[in-house]
Amino acid sequence: MQSSRPQKLGELALLFLRLGFTSFGGPAAHIALMHHEVVERRRWLNDQEFLDLLGATNLIPGPNSTEMAIHIGYMQAGWPGLIVAGICFIVPAMVIVLGLAWAYVRFGSLPQAQQLLYGIKPVVIALIAQAIWNLGRKATKSVFLGVCGVVILVLYFVIRLNEVLLLLGGGLIIMMLENRRTLWKATLPKASLPVWIAAAAPAAIVTAFSMPRLFLTFLKIGATLYGSGYVLLAFLRSDFVQRLGWLTDQQLLDAIAVGQVTPGPLFTTATFIGYLLGGIPGGLVATLGIFLPSFIFVAMLNPLIPRLRSSPWTGSFLDGINVASLGLMTAVTIQLGQSSLVDWFTAAIAAISLLLLLRFKLNSTWLIAGGALAGLAMGLVK
Repeated sequence: MQSSRPQKLGELALLFLRLGFTSFGGPAAHIALMHHEVVERRRWLNDQEFLDLLGATNLIPGPNSTEMAIHIGYMQAGWPGLIVAGICFIVPAMVIVLGLAWAYVRFGSLPQAQQLLYGIKPVVIALIAQAIWNLGRKATKSVFLGVCGVVILVLYFVIRLNEVLLLLGGGLIIMMLENRRTLWKATLPKASLPVWIAAAAPAAIVTAFSMPRLFLTFLKIGATLYGSGYVLLAFLRSDFVQRLGWLTDQQLLDAIAVGQVTPGPLFTTATFIGYLLGGIPGGLVATLGIFLPSFIFVAMLNPLIPRLRSSPWTGSFLDGINVASLGLMTAVTIQLGQSSLVDWFTAAIAAISLLLLLRFKLNSTWLIAGGALAGLAMGLVK
């Protein structure tokens, strides 16, 4: 029996509220959790549909995991689902960050959560590894695509190429190679590759704070930012430390740290900065500014995805984006693993979590809760 739209909206709200409160570990971990929930447990999407959405999020600027939530909401319940899923994924992190920002302003430091994260991070590694394995089997439709994914992984580590260049370059190369016979017979239209460049800012000149300027600055960042949290750090420093002079470097680093230690999107760093500058209204305005472009971009792109898949050209381009995305996801997992699996205890948590996921399909929320408790327990023993 098919669910009604109100029922689907309720299911979306409950799922993404829970993910918003429990999804630690950054975009790769969030996407792994979403795959576990919407493909494996609920079967709202199949692996190919999920991969196509993942590829689509990499074509547009903004936070990938938030855009995945918005895509999934749209697929399930249309425009209302798009709004409900996105808001429910963002709001829990925003509320937590507002609380931490209040504590930061009041006490001058951040609450410590090291032992909590000590146990959660290995579980996150296991979740990402499982998602890469499941999605990889679907994405690598041929040996050629598998080799391309490995090449992307190697280029990321050896040459340190930009993530956007790897994604779009990988997609274009695979598209041309898979359609090489047609390519010989026809002249391709010239492709324009958007390149977003953050201009170097002059030395800080303090500008008077205003809510409209705060909103527009974050709107610009949300509409133009590709890449990782390190890219976000560069944009924030250029605007808020150098150009406007509203923050110090230490405040900016603390804002980034809060985004990393809280669940949900890293872009809620904007919430923290907004609170520092304008209290609760500033936090809300900054959050709206940085996330609003994602809702608009997904609403524009999602209806086009089936047409992209049906064309031999754009379908192979999407295949290339998918394997490149998984190559980058693997690279991020290796980097996270180096900083998360620091001793025998964390390695054991990761191994046990992976076993429980693969063998018993255990709910990821219980695994994260178990990892947090294990981390706290080890902290008490030490």
